[in-house]
Amino acid sequence: MNTYHAMTKNDVLAELNITEQGLTSQDALLRLKKYGENELPEKKKRSRVGIFLEQFKNYLIFILLVAAVIEIFIGKYTEAFAIFIVLLVNATLGYTQEYKAQTSIEALRRISAPKAKVLRDQVRTRISTSKVVPGDIIFLETGDKVPADARLLEIVNLAAQESSLTGESIPVEKTIEALAIDLQIDERKNMVFQGTVIVKGRGRAVVTSTGINTEIGKIAQLIQSKEESTPLEKKLEQLGKHIGYAVGFICILVFIIGFFRGEEKFNLFLTTVSLAVAAIPEGLPIVVTLTSAIGIQRMAKKNALIRRLPSVETLGSTTVICTDKTGTLTYNQMTVKKIYANREVIEVTGEGYSTEGKFSKDPKDFDVLLKAGALCNDASITGQDFGDPTEIALLVCAAKAGQIKDELEKKNPRTSEISFTSERKYMITVHGNIAYAKGAPDILLNLCDSVLINGKPIKLTIKEKEEILNTNEMLAGDALRVLGFAYKQGEFSEKGFIFLGLQGMMDPPRKEVKEEIQKCRNAGIKVVMITGDHPSTAAAVGKQIGLEVKILSGRQIDELPDLNSVVEDIIIFARVSPEHKLRIVEALKSHGHIVAMTGDGVNDAPALKKADIGIAMGISGTDVAKEASDMILSDDNFKSIVSAVEEGRGIYENINKFLRFQLSTNAGAIITVFIGTLAGLPLPLTALQLLWINVIVDGPPALSLSVEPLDPESMKKPPRDPREQILSRKMLRYVFATGSMMAIGTLMIFSYMLSLEAPKAQTLAFTTFVFFQLFNVLNCRSDIHSIFEIGFFSNRTSILSITAVILVQAAIVYFPQVQGVFGTVPLSLKDWLFSVVVASSIFIAFEILKSIKNRKKNDPSTFVANSFLP
Repeated sequence: MNTYHAMTKNDVLAELNITEQGLTSQDALLRLKKYGENELPEKKKRSRVGIFLEQFKNYLIFILLVAAVIEIFIGKYTEAFAIFIVLLVNATLGYTQEYKAQTSIEALRRISAPKAKVLRDQVRTRISTSKVVPGDIIFLETGDKVPADARLLEIVNLAAQESSLTGESIPVEKTIEALAIDLQIDERKNMVFQGTVIVKGRGRAVVTSTGINTEIGKIAQLIQSKEESTPLEKKLEQLGKHIGYAVGFICILVFIIGFFRGEEKFNLFLTTVSLAVAAIPEGLPIVVTLTSAIGIQRMAKKNALIRRLPSVETLGSTTVICTDKTGTLTYNQMTVKKIYANREVIEVTGEGYSTEGKFSKDPKDFDVLLKAGALCNDASITGQDFGDPTEIALLVCAAKAGQIKDELEKKNPRTSEISFTSERKYMITVHGNIAYAKGAPDILLNLCDSVLINGKPIKLTIKEKEEILNTNEMLAGDALRVLGFAYKQGEFSEKGFIFLGLQGMMDPPRKEVKEEIQKCRNAGIKVVMITGDHPSTAAAVGKQIGLEVKILSGRQIDELPDLNSVVEDIIIFARVSPEHKLRIVEALKSHGHIVAMTGDGVNDAPALKKADIGIAMGISGTDVAKEASDMILSDDNFKSIVSAVEEGRGIYENINKFLRFQLSTNAGAIITVFIGTLAGLPLPLTALQLLWINVIVDGPPALSLSVEPLDPESMKKPPRDPREQILSRKMLRYVFATGSMMAIGTLMIFSYMLSLEAPKAQTLAFTTFVFFQLFNVLNCRSDIHSIFEIGFFSNRTSILSITAVILVQAAIVYFPQVQGVFGTVPLSLKDWLFSVVVASSIFIAFEILKSIKNRKKNDPSTFVANSFLP
């Protein structure tokens, strides 16, 4: 920690080897070479080739590549080509979406303070912010973004909005006096920090730190860490390994059995390879990519931009949302909520800087109070909100009653003023023969000898003064920032004022937040508020949005020997630093939670990076926060997060639907070939037929499951257990049951036809297996609801894909040009009906099980249904 704030301004200048005359151009050039440009190091962008190659970093895809190479070695170029096509399509889809996301993020980046006003060669000039160096004398005015960390030398009524760095929404009044050494950032009031905004006054300062050495730079360093794999990536990696082990074991077993039975070795090897191809779900990578890509497109329409494809699913598994208060749960706009006038408290409605709102009493009864708030004011809301947020709140409140500052000033131009200082604690503006004052109520009352009650001034008695002060404490207890107002007519002096009343304001919660938090609660998601604000302010906001007030402060966190032991019980964390936020996220993750962190400030970036899902604000968010995030909200709306969570849940459900379909099909194929081999039967399915079933047939129906409409009940269910395997026991039972039914039906038809009409046997077995899959698609569209309940045509893509597969299968059976390739012969209408009847058994059986499960959910007799339906 630097100690410039503890030095006098002369000592700071001496330490930096500079005078108040500033640097010369030559000195500045030397310092630029020494310290480097005033920029934060950007994370290296992934190249197009890098993004494309990353799509192949998957164990499952590696197995497919090995299978394709084997196919080439044994001369099966058609099969190898088909596998390579699948991998290429998968990689292209992933590349397209991730590259599009990267370029979109770059488009969102905003240049911070592109120009700075500095003193060079004793001349005030404007230079690029990147060229500012330690020792530069900079000039600051209202509206400027501070270009670097600097020690103030001279100020006139200067205040800075530092919420992007500290989380505090109230501007910090600045001083030039030396301060104590051991102070937090928000207490170093003689310093200004890079990226913060000057909201009032003007000043001159000497730059002490630039680039990575600034406070914002130190936080940026905290987030330069390797990205962790998402839960879905980890589970798919694990699934790929398990499938690889299982395939290897079964293929070796088949080869050994065939070898000892005296099978011809080359044909045996072909059979083994065809079995391996059948066992690997080629469609898994592509459907996961496509499902996530579709989710990204849907979420973009709902104002959420995803930076990495697998992050979509992770969001859907979120169990805890850690959200910053300022600008996320609140508007980051001060708003007058209560007024005290005529001995009563008046409620004020409205949110943020909108001038729409009403008063619980007629504003004509306290119009002088509102007028004082508008005229004793340096801010503006004409065209663009400009100035101190507290003063903007007063202007907005007056405008709600039709009192517009510009119109008031035309009639009552300001002729003189006494500026607010931290020592004086009040401000006075003079408008001809009328003076208006605002400031700390207890101080302002010392200027008054009367109080305005119902339009008439009466003597300010001790009792009257106590009532005003008690009301002030009551409003402050509601976490309102309270200002007093007074006015005086006649000759100006700082006494004899008439007290008008109080205005209490706060940064209010967004109006939709309470409802969205309740939705999260219904969905089993815990919402935790993490803020730099005072505990009383955090508690007041928490009550308004429906959070249970269980608070822990940053100081208490430091005193705890083990945060992990209490983190589950805390809902609100107040007065926390970036390091505290990291500890909170780590503690939650240690309990097995999938943690999403929302935020907009620089101080949020480390926790955004550490969280499973970091969600940055697109409008108010800093570039550092956006770079650290996995998702950016373009409208800064908490509601968009809930929509994104719902979309994420839908994506995971659709991926599971695909898994049920794909794995049960592959299980059916492997059981069919394996049992057929053990029984000494000819191959019921050839290698090319297996590839058609596995790659081509599985493609369209499986992809249709990726666009299955979202379940409207998804946000009424608790999050799935983050420790749950992607292949749960129930899914494995479903896969085994359906795979066995397919194998039994296919082998029964194959054995039956071998004895009657051998040339037809393989073709009919092949066609029956295809129909088994198509009926299985209908089963997999929902694991709870009947197809008749969700509707055949609610997913038209599914119906079209089934129709297309039937037409292609007919072409394979009847077209002479294709018959030779697939080894098929024509089938009669009776054969087709026989095939459909046998295959439909899988559909009928599971429709019955779904019906039983839905009618008797809590009945023990439903064990069978509950066992086989995931």
